[in-house]
Amino acid sequence: MSLDERVAELERRMAELEAAPPAPPVKEGDFWALDALKARHPVTPEADGAVLFTGAVRVPTGHRYEWQYGLPAETLFDDNWSQAAVSFAALGNPVRLTLLRAVLDGLRTAAELAALDGVGTTGQIYHHLRQLTGAGWLHSPERGRYEIPAGRVVPLLVLLTAARPVT
Repeated sequence: MSLDERVAELERRMAELEAAPPAPPVKEGDFWALDALKARHPVTPEADGAVLFTGAVRVPTGHRYEWQYGLPAETLFDDNWSQAAVSFAALGNPVRLTLLRAVLDGLRTAAELAALDGVGTTGQIYHHLRQLTGAGWLHSPERGRYEIPAGRVVPLLVLLTAARPVT
């Protein structure tokens, strides 16, 4: 692509962004969860605040999950972030995300998952299932049967929420 074409593309994208509707105004009470977090873990010269994620969901199978987890910000800043690479790598594959979605939708056996379109051969399926199991996104309560651990459902949905484009 020539420089002129690249500049034209950038100008087109900027025009789209500038034409986007403004964000809705923030009203009193819109940040109720954030307000409660700041009341419990204020950001001060002595404290860095905290990060919290939570959710109450019913998945397509009808199962309900409620989860809350948070950490002080200094704990997160002091952590070795590279330790999260295995977990992120397990989720960084479209087939693995398809498998996780199918498990949440109720497919539980390797045979059911292998019957999905576009997920590859049986050997490839087992490779992906091993990666997801090794990273803790799946577990196998019995041979050939998979489920997402209850404590991982909301975190998975949080990561999917965080990965969405900001509008």
